[in-house]
Amino acid sequence: MIAGLEQGRARYAYDCARQGKELQASKEYKSYAKKIPTLIKTNGLGATVAFIAAKKKDDPNKKEYAYKLIYDQLTQWLVARGLVARGKELVDAIISLDSFSYRMVTVEVLALFKWVSRFAEGLIEGVADD
Repeated sequence: MIAGLEQGRARYAYDCARQGKELQASKEYKSYAKKIPTLIKTNGLGATVAFIAAKKKDDPNKKEYAYKLIYDQLTQWLVARGLVARGKELVDAIISLDSFSYRMVTVEVLALFKWVSRFAEGLIEGVADD
């Protein structure tokens, strides 16, 4: 059962990294994905998701579009796992969690981004400018 959960997380993370590789801002995607676990450990999940939400741009030609993809991928994963409510903005859903659920979602996001950053490191060449 645990192996199945970890495999599912790895599969989803691999698909996320492949989507990130297709972006014009693929190097930024790799850089941002690698920073997320550190941001969570330093600032907490709510502040990190709020940061991502503030930085994301809808224009695929801008490097901040990588934040939008990460935000959307994270939302999709957490909704699919039943950890946050469907149809609610991710920031709102996370800050509305009780303490136990907040810790559980934080652990899940850290585990997911461990995989995403590893796959992004392997799939995406180069380094972001900033």
